[in-house]
Amino acid sequence: MKTKKYLKIALLVAVAAVIVWTFVFLWQKSRPSVTVYEIVSPSVEDLEKTTVVTGKVEPRDEVLIKPQISGIIDALYKEAGESVKKGEVIAKVKVIPELGTLNAAESRVRLAEINGRQAETDFARTEELYKKQLISDEEYEKGLVTVRQAREELQAAKDNLEIVRDGITQSSASFSSTLIRSTIEGLILDVPVKVGNSVIMSNTFNDGTTIASVADMNDLIFRGNIDETEVGRVHVGMPVKLTIGALQDLSFQATLEYISPKATESNGANQFEVKAAVSVPDSVVIRSGYSANAEIVLERASQALTLPESTVEFSGDSTFVYVLTDSVPQQTFERRPVKLGLSDGIRIAIEEGIAKGDRVRGNEK
Repeated sequence: MKTKKYLKIALLVAVAAVIVWTFVFLWQKSRPSVTVYEIVSPSVEDLEKTTVVTGKVEPRDEVLIKPQISGIIDALYKEAGESVKKGEVIAKVKVIPELGTLNAAESRVRLAEINGRQAETDFARTEELYKKQLISDEEYEKGLVTVRQAREELQAAKDNLEIVRDGITQSSASFSSTLIRSTIEGLILDVPVKVGNSVIMSNTFNDGTTIASVADMNDLIFRGNIDETEVGRVHVGMPVKLTIGALQDLSFQATLEYISPKATESNGANQFEVKAAVSVPDSVVIRSGYSANAEIVLERASQALTLPESTVEFSGDSTFVYVLTDSVPQQTFERRPVKLGLSDGIRIAIEEGIAKGDRVRGNEK
């Protein structure tokens, strides 16, 4: 009997506990939840709105060195990465003469030699007669002119043969077109030919073969493209902060010096080319073609009263913030209209509506 009595008592206690738990649960569920917010104080800061232009760094002028004659590369005296002075020889071209032209030049030399020997013989007779005063001064001078013309023709024929055969004459070796010289002082960026390669001179119908490309690596520019939505806010002379992918720990100063007057379409968007002159310390080596990002400050606000942009409520054309009015027994806020200024994407300037000492509602805790 006692066992049954204890079981009844235990059962009643369990039922009572369930009833009490259910009551407490429902009471807690019925209570309104209290949301607690972080409190943010406005701060005075300098704000900047920037845009980032992607592009690359390259020399302002890259000169392509081309031969003045056609032929075969006989020797290369420089390679990419080496410095070169203006007028210094980079390569030598061996001329491969056209057979018909070579035969004509050789024939001209033989004919000039024949005419020259005959002219020398005739002049020797004229000179002997002149010494004996058997001919006039006029006849002697005519004979002298004739022999000089024959000598000049023979020399011209020989020079022509040397040019056809070798591309150069001994008398003009210092101006040789077979020796390819740099036209500027700088760094050799590329030598796209090898010994034995055929090269052709530039002419009306052909650009010619590039022997080497040379550039002054002390005069570098950044070249990139800016979107049409931002091009109206940049102007020549603006400072540019440059970061290079290969030199991530360094930044360089540059000055915007060119904005293209004409857009080019890229992936459905209009882009405008921009160029900026780069200032590079002597201790830093920059290679042509490095990828780079140029940061340009579009707008700046000095000593502005700012808040995190996430604290601002946007409602149509109006903007509001919630200013704390009381925190006991719970947080109470006043919805206050504000006038906004410059935003850098994280913080935004508040021009009207709050004071420095106000406390503003932030994110939920």
